[in-house]
Amino acid sequence: MNRKVDFKKDFKQLYLPKSSPEIIQVPNMNFIMVEGSGDPNGEEFSRAVEALYSLCYAVRMSYKSKDVPEGYYEYTVFPMEGVWDLVDRTKPSTDKSNYKYTLMIRQPDFLTEQGFQRFLEQVKGKKPNPFLETVRFESMEEGLCCQMLHIGSYDGEPASFARMEAFCAENGYSRTSKLHREIYLSDPRKTKPEKLKTVLRFHAEKSR
Repeated sequence: MNRKVDFKKDFKQLYLPKSSPEIIQVPNMNFIMVEGSGDPNGEEFSRAVEALYSLCYAVRMSYKSKDVPEGYYEYTVFPMEGVWDLVDRTKPSTDKSNYKYTLMIRQPDFLTEQGFQRFLEQVKGKKPNPFLETVRFESMEEGLCCQMLHIGSYDGEPASFARMEAFCAENGYSRTSKLHREIYLSDPRKTKPEKLKTVLRFHAEKSR
């Protein structure tokens, strides 16, 4: 096996940014992802997260199986990410029941579509979950983005997004849509709200 890949060391720019806004170019990456809607504090969201992690850990622990993926290398499981939007954009963004989301976790380069399907069938047999019926393996390239590290409660994120938008305006960039990405570096079950660490990111473009 090669040296262990650790996202905190090998992809520091993407996952451990400063707590001040910056512009970054995000490359193409492979993800396992699942979609859902509703309050992230509800049972449906928990099941979506459960489905995602059960698959990701099946890939991570596959070195113990009889059919180890070709090119396998040891790595730290990447943090969960979420792309957030509203079901009905006429409703206020404070209405959490109106949220829709795509949750995802980055995958190592050795995982292929064929390998993903194999792990999916294995997990379905061991840990049935309705979200496993819609989970998918997909490549995504975010491209030019503005990002920063938000420290504190999720409810305090709007202030950080305001800082990011102001930074863009001051430096000749603009936000391209209301969609945004969150990368969860802390476990909310074990971390006090004021100490939560979340990477916030949105698409940006150079102003004309």
